[in-house]
Amino acid sequence: MAARRISSFLSRSLSLSPASFGRNYGFGRGMHRFSTAAVLEEPITPPVQINYTKLLINGLFVDSASGKTFPTLDPRTGEVIAHVAEGEAEDINRAVSAARKAFDEGPWPKMSAYERARIMLRFADLVEKHMDEIAALETWDNGKPHEQALKAELPMFVRLFHYYAGWADKIHGLTVPADGPYHVQTLHEPIGVAGQIIPWNFPLLMFAWKVGPALACGNTIVLKTAEQTPLTGLYVAKLFHEAGLPPGVLNVVSGYGPTAGAALASHMDVDKLAFTGSTDTGKIVLELAARSNLKSVTLELGGKSPFIICEDADIDKAVEQAHFALFFNQGQCCCAGSRTYVHERVYDEFLEKAKARAIRRTVGDPFKKGIEQGPQIDSEQFEKVLRYIRSGIESNATLECGGERVGSKGFFIQPTVFSSVEDNMLIAQDEIFGPVQTILKFKDNDEVIKRANKTKYGLAAGVFTRSLDTANTVSRGLRAGTVWVNCYDVFDAAIPFGGYKMSGIGREKGIYSLNNYLQVKAVVTPLKNPAWL
Repeated sequence: MAARRISSFLSRSLSLSPASFGRNYGFGRGMHRFSTAAVLEEPITPPVQINYTKLLINGLFVDSASGKTFPTLDPRTGEVIAHVAEGEAEDINRAVSAARKAFDEGPWPKMSAYERARIMLRFADLVEKHMDEIAALETWDNGKPHEQALKAELPMFVRLFHYYAGWADKIHGLTVPADGPYHVQTLHEPIGVAGQIIPWNFPLLMFAWKVGPALACGNTIVLKTAEQTPLTGLYVAKLFHEAGLPPGVLNVVSGYGPTAGAALASHMDVDKLAFTGSTDTGKIVLELAARSNLKSVTLELGGKSPFIICEDADIDKAVEQAHFALFFNQGQCCCAGSRTYVHERVYDEFLEKAKARAIRRTVGDPFKKGIEQGPQIDSEQFEKVLRYIRSGIESNATLECGGERVGSKGFFIQPTVFSSVEDNMLIAQDEIFGPVQTILKFKDNDEVIKRANKTKYGLAAGVFTRSLDTANTVSRGLRAGTVWVNCYDVFDAAIPFGGYKMSGIGREKGIYSLNNYLQVKAVVTPLKNPAWL
């Protein structure tokens, strides 16, 4: 149901129908004729106060050990929203000590699974009560459209905690037959202290993907938020304690990757590490975990996902889905459909419609109703995207539209479309993480499967066709953790998510995610004169 609601929202509240765009937003029809009016207006004042900027350790908000803070910025303007406590190695030590004590001596792992579930459900209820404030914080700190945060991501956040609360009292082992007079049982036990590092593109959803299964299994947590987006993690963690979570079970440390993140990944008293972010950083995290105590690691990393439009596709629908697959969340999505492969017989028609759709995309203050695209997260990401656009031009790809910043303030970029893209170009190989659509041409299914798989990534893919045989052939041939057929970005609490190859290790969401936070213990007891074996 949650997946259907989100899909319905995305097509309704974000006005994804092509016919609904371009009438009232002042967007031009030709090359580089994007309006900047929506961006140049005075930014809307967010309807929320900043109340939590300290570290949350052992149930209390505390200053960092050093007393240092760092600014979190409004990506609409580049101006400071608030100064947040900057956690470093000593703060990670304090948080891990609190989590260890809560696991070894506290009530959480000894609490009945039913009672743990009740606390998680009370937390979800509190989030629903404060949804307006949380969504405003998420948009202010991240730049994503407020309608997206409020009507899609927050309901999914709540759904995820309902889902994992439902799992808490259904985790159990097995009775195993043995060759001899022995009673054998397996126990599924919490792994201990889980270190979790979440990214900036979906701060709340990544919080839920990590925290939900870890708590359902009875673990304690030290979570490091992204330095770009620390505010909502602190806010919802406070609500968790209001719901009855014991002190030390969930600790939240804001800080930078090379300091707080590295300290968490290499900590000798952390039993499990989960990380979502870039592949390059994932390699560092994995190495730190291995060099310390060989803690188990789950990685959800980058992607360069193909979106394949077959010869028989409904072109209008394919254009809309391909547009959404790439431009959703300002293109800042690990599974973005960032290589759009189009069959040669429909390529020209698709290209013209894709270009027109990108030109109609509404860019501006994400708090303004009807805006589809806000700013990129920060100046670093903004400049990175513009460098890739220049690389595409220099590689002789055809810039169909966009390619420039929008306005003079903040980190807004025009929706950009390239055609005549070749597989060896950087814009077709690297994860750009921005609003840049690359459109490539193919001849047949065998060719496109080989080309789609010729990448170090394998996170996701999309296939658009009317043929069930084609859908089955192509989806089974693609080396990717998720393949969406005639849809894209359909996320549900029960659907596992993760990648092949350098897109990660393990799966998030669904029943598979529970395995990340459990140890399996075999208990063998002799049987004396058993009636049966």
